[in-house]
Amino acid sequence: MTASPFRILFSTGAWAVLAFLVLPILVVIPVSFTDTSFIGLPRDHFSLRHYETFFSSPEWLASAWTSIWIGAVVALAATALGTAFAIGCWFLSDRAALVARWVLITPILVPPVVQSLGFYRFWVQLDLIDTSFGVILAHTLLGLPYVTISVFAALANFDRRIPQAARSLGASVWQTVWAVVLPAARPGMITGGIFAFIVSFDEIVGVLFLTMRNVETLPKKIWEGIQESIDPVIAVVATVLVAITLLLTAAFALKRS
Repeated sequence: MTASPFRILFSTGAWAVLAFLVLPILVVIPVSFTDTSFIGLPRDHFSLRHYETFFSSPEWLASAWTSIWIGAVVALAATALGTAFAIGCWFLSDRAALVARWVLITPILVPPVVQSLGFYRFWVQLDLIDTSFGVILAHTLLGLPYVTISVFAALANFDRRIPQAARSLGASVWQTVWAVVLPAARPGMITGGIFAFIVSFDEIVGVLFLTMRNVETLPKKIWEGIQESIDPVIAVVATVLVAITLLLTAAFALKRS
């Protein structure tokens, strides 16, 4: 059976969009194996010297570890606070929940530079500049909207009469939330926590405003590598992150299949 012209057109367009999104990411892989001291494709042969530099550099490894543990703390804090907020709004009337939801997603709508300037002005008064706690607090506020949106979506089709039935059978408010509502919200909590971790791990503008020398995250280290010299180790970091993302995606897909 011959495919219709519209189907061929849409298939071609889909592959073109996919190539447009993926190819710029994959280009860093051969660049990471360059044998030169600057970013570019290998000239004479593939080299692992920049990988050796990354995995043997205390500065690069320390910045990567800082981003990981800060992201993990942010994910836990944002998930706990965002889930509590979403469940509280879910028990409220629809109008109050709508207003509260719009207020909380404001950080997504405000440009990052404006947010970072506000954080800087407020954090100076709280003496949180160049501290890990200051970065965690700022990133938690940025990650909260993603958690609440995910939990709201998970609870969208949850029957409100089920918690009422649990209460009528003698369960307390905490027992109802823990045994009835939280299991329904768990998929949204997991999704929101992952997004909060990604937002924290990838955030750079706020880190540049709020830190100086004591806190060195991986995006900040990459930024400094671009500013001071075009270091090929940056391509190594990008390749490692792409590989980890692909492995986690494949593992998740295999687990669901």
